[in-house]
Amino acid sequence: MAPAGEAAARLHVDVVGAGPPRLVLVHGFTQTGRSWRALARDLAADHEVVTVDAPGHGGSPTLGAGLGDGARAIAEAAGAGIYIGYSMGARYVLRVALERPDVVRAMVLLGVNPGIEDPVERAARRDSDEELARRLERDGVDAFLETWVAQPLFASLPPSAADIEDRRRNTVAGLAASLRQAGTGADADVWDAVGGLQMPVLVLAGGADTKFGAIGQRLSEAIGGNATFRVMPGAGHAAHLEQPAVFLRLVKEWLATLP
Repeated sequence: MAPAGEAAARLHVDVVGAGPPRLVLVHGFTQTGRSWRALARDLAADHEVVTVDAPGHGGSPTLGAGLGDGARAIAEAAGAGIYIGYSMGARYVLRVALERPDVVRAMVLLGVNPGIEDPVERAARRDSDEELARRLERDGVDAFLETWVAQPLFASLPPSAADIEDRRRNTVAGLAASLRQAGTGADADVWDAVGGLQMPVLVLAGGADTKFGAIGQRLSEAIGGNATFRVMPGAGHAAHLEQPAVFLRLVKEWLATLP
């Protein structure tokens, strides 16, 4: 396995926009940095926007390591800025903030889960992710994606917003490694650590995403007075893709409050 610095140098990033402050966008599982492209174009009007292909996704390699090593690689590849993450990407961003707070000026977390606290439940999730990885290896990317986006979690996501063509750029090996190494079952929870975060945090959840809404509210309370929790009414888990205008409004209003 390459050292984290070497691995980070190989992570794929794209940069648009002219100047500071820098926004770093990290996508969800089975997506790539391109999933942010419409939002990135809007934000790039007055920010430098860096989109990252997470480990095992898009043009980035599989690091052969867990969420923590992936987070450090993302921090080294993207540099200092305001980090914005969705789902898996939000877990990466949260870990960057905990392990490299020097590079995270502030962060936005959409549909985040800081971890499964119960060891039995975490082991069950690890087994479930292993089963998904084996199904992916057996059936291939196309069949896996068809099943993945058909989950109730994405019931309100329009097919056009799901962007299956971009997700097909991912590989069996990359996605399977991500499930095994960066899934919520593969890593210990960080609930006990979030109270130490000092940077401003915006926690978002879709109003129809009740599970992650409850997690998001609890996380905001656990972080403390530097955290803000907002719900996007009528949106599901991928709220930024279902209601991009609302997402942009909430993020821009919050960005305007930063010192």
